[in-house]
Amino acid sequence: MPTVKFEAGRDFAQAMTAADPLAAYRDRFHIPKTSAGSDCVYLCGHSLGLQPKSARACVEQELQEWARLGVEGHFHARNPWMPYHELLTAPTARLVGALPSEVVVMNSLTVNLHLMMVSFYRPTPSRNKIVIESSAFPSDQYAVQSQISFHGYDPAASLLEIAPRFGDTAIRTEDIETLIAEKGQQIALVLLGGVNYYTGQAFDCSRITEAAQAQGCVVGFDMAHAAGNLQLQLHDWGVDFAVWCSYKYLNGGPGCVAGCFVHERHARNQELPRFAGWWGHDKSSRFQMPSRFQPIAGAEGWQLSNPSILSMAALRASMEIFDEATIARLRAKSETLTSYLEFLLAQEECENFSILTPRDPSQRGAQLSLQLKKGGRGICERLAQRGIICDWREPDILRVAPVPLYNSFLDAHTFADKCLVEMKA
Repeated sequence: MPTVKFEAGRDFAQAMTAADPLAAYRDRFHIPKTSAGSDCVYLCGHSLGLQPKSARACVEQELQEWARLGVEGHFHARNPWMPYHELLTAPTARLVGALPSEVVVMNSLTVNLHLMMVSFYRPTPSRNKIVIESSAFPSDQYAVQSQISFHGYDPAASLLEIAPRFGDTAIRTEDIETLIAEKGQQIALVLLGGVNYYTGQAFDCSRITEAAQAQGCVVGFDMAHAAGNLQLQLHDWGVDFAVWCSYKYLNGGPGCVAGCFVHERHARNQELPRFAGWWGHDKSSRFQMPSRFQPIAGAEGWQLSNPSILSMAALRASMEIFDEATIARLRAKSETLTSYLEFLLAQEECENFSILTPRDPSQRGAQLSLQLKKGGRGICERLAQRGIICDWREPDILRVAPVPLYNSFLDAHTFADKCLVEMKA
């Protein structure tokens, strides 16, 4: 969307909503209702995306195939289940900026993260450290600590957590580069979130990857809050691997099957250690049941077991919408919508909050993290009672996600108006 001069009134929000070329996509999602039957203002897509209306038909089709065919559905369903995950390959590659051979939909996020570290975290006595942001999602912290310990090292010594400078709320890219330059020969893996879940900061993946690989470090990203949110170019950036979930911005449903990227330069490297499973074995000989594992070239070779068809069916419904809308158009709206929400929150003097998320649109996704000085969780709960659904993170953060697929400029205006009332009460 073009640069817009914002105005504070509700009429402006209505005009922006009416002029939004992506506004019709909202009607393709189920919007939770208030007790009075009106649409909630749902600003929690960074935690669980909304259900596409087409998801029911996609799932019901596979239920019908199961009822009709039983086991024969693996080969004779309208969309046979054996290669079903391949239906998601091309749209996933387009979404994250990858080659089709570099992506696979499988497992859950943390399982995929562990599988990637089995292959790509290969510590030695002189190079065993992992770089991670200090406020990384706890599951990532647990995963890397356990991997370090599994290899016989001490997380207290081998885990390098990088934090913002005193007085800053975001980590500066140059500070990450400096850390890598100073300790690069000791670093085995740089593993950051594409977007930090707590602050909403989007990292400069290209610069970080270049700096780390120049020091011989492996580079991975947790894209849980970036896939479907930012315009990613995983192949061109040259990252070694990335993982993400599909239930946040990708709207695949609770616990939906996750995604994984492995750069093509690793595609045929059979010397890489990995935890192998039947589903990752060469397709041409899989049913000959050989005793020796022969991995599929590319990301598919890291698969373990056949994935949930019902979960993937729901995800297909959302990925079809992403393909239509395109991540480039969604990202453009997201930058405008998030900036508009930030503008509205600044219209009244309110000393009860500050915004942790960077002001530069290129350094954030569809998220603002509001740090509250008083009122705490109670403000989030009272907003929910008024039909405004956002997210609370201890000790003092209200996270708000204006998702471009289904949130409107009117949603932003309603939230800002009611939130400011609650924070000033």
